[in-house]
Amino acid sequence: MTSRLTGTRLAARFLGTVAALALLAVACGGEPESPAAGENDAQEAPAAEANSGAGASPATQATASAQPTSAETAPPTEDEAPGQPEPTDAAPAPQAAPGDDTPAPAESTAATPTTTTLFIPAAPETDVPPPNANGENPPGRAPLADSSGRESVPSALADRFWPGFAALIPPEEIRSGGPPPDGIPALDEPVFAPAGEIDFLADSEAVLALEINGDARAYPLQIMTWHELVNDTVGGVPVTISYCPLCNSSVAYDRNAAGRVLDFGTSGILYQSSMVMYDRQTQSLWTHFDGLAVIGELIGTQLDFWPMAIVSWAAWRDAHPDGMVLTTETGHHRSYGRNPYVGYETSERLLTPAFQSTDIDERLPAKERVVGIRGDGDAVAVRHAHLSDTGVVDVELAGVALVVWNLPGASSAIDAPELANGIDVGSSGVFERSVDGRLLSFSRSGDGFVDNETGSTWNLFGEATAGELAGHRLVAREFVDTFWFAWGTFEPTSSIVPPLG
Repeated sequence: MTSRLTGTRLAARFLGTVAALALLAVACGGEPESPAAGENDAQEAPAAEANSGAGASPATQATASAQPTSAETAPPTEDEAPGQPEPTDAAPAPQAAPGDDTPAPAESTAATPTTTTLFIPAAPETDVPPPNANGENPPGRAPLADSSGRESVPSALADRFWPGFAALIPPEEIRSGGPPPDGIPALDEPVFAPAGEIDFLADSEAVLALEINGDARAYPLQIMTWHELVNDTVGGVPVTISYCPLCNSSVAYDRNAAGRVLDFGTSGILYQSSMVMYDRQTQSLWTHFDGLAVIGELIGTQLDFWPMAIVSWAAWRDAHPDGMVLTTETGHHRSYGRNPYVGYETSERLLTPAFQSTDIDERLPAKERVVGIRGDGDAVAVRHAHLSDTGVVDVELAGVALVVWNLPGASSAIDAPELANGIDVGSSGVFERSVDGRLLSFSRSGDGFVDNETGSTWNLFGEATAGELAGHRLVAREFVDTFWFAWGTFEPTSSIVPPLG
């Protein structure tokens, strides 16, 4: 796990968040499933929320020890379009836990956590009564039973413009994405099934791959696109899985933070086209991309990340035959497998001056895919086109030698109407190159990789499957497959590989 933040990154964030509104039309008002056709792509963009007033949040300082969650843009809210069957909101069945005989990994693959001291602005004094400070749950959901309880503190979710709040980002630059809080419902009781029982995924469909303490789980993007957040416990660790379609990024956060066990919901608002989530304990607002509380009681708290990758279903299934997979038994009625963001992968239509600030990092095209790696105050972006061509790229991050690799076979979830038919963007992984003190170099070979020092073969997940090093595992590093506009916003000092010019 790693956590990091610099004042420079906060200062350089751009204003392009409203870009989501056009897509939210597709998602929010228009993913009805009629009993006859099962498809309806109505696209009426919701009006943008008024953003006036100066912002701030209580100056309760906290240090971080958990992880971020997803972006809010999109799929239909609980109030479906006319003519669509009523959504089913009965509580989902309890989560299926993996068997007690789940083997632990031979070697730990989690990175060492770091400690970051953040600047917390002082909270202004005000006579204006604080919003929703009595500990009631509205406007958000109640905390989960296995999390900390709701606290009697001012709610940034209820009113981020309260003059008693300090803020790490300008509240007026946070825009409505269309849905209300929890209009895109996070999954709080996810239901899993063994990999061998899954029959609703095509081989090329993308899933989020997470493994903690030998507990391997897959979260299909055909589900995550509609829910964006999953509050889960993996390998005994409380985590939140997040996926933001507009900035095309996924992050896994540790829910242990600031002496609490948090759980998260979607706020319905966006910052720089990236989801803003809220914690149900204090109703503070958090930016998805970096897991930072930016307004509210927990301002300055940064969540720790668990390494997670977007990979093809076939690659994950073959490497984890005993793994568990999130199922469509969500308790909600959604068009799983359908893409509410048709054409977003390649279209520039949302990146017009009306939807972005003037300080966008122009070193790369706004929607060029990159593999972004961060840690210990350093950041590097590997250009996806170069990576997919070469298969393997070596980089150094904060003095640590890393390998970034990619295998073809995973389709984009934000391209074609059916996720399985999206363009091939491949599956990526980022690992430390050292094994038992020995620095390795790799090349892509067939459906895996081979190290040049021993000739051992390695799968996409950093496991040596044959050769002298069979059974060894590389240390996984947290990274994001994302669009450059998002990476350049939250990591403005990032280097680029290969270098430009």
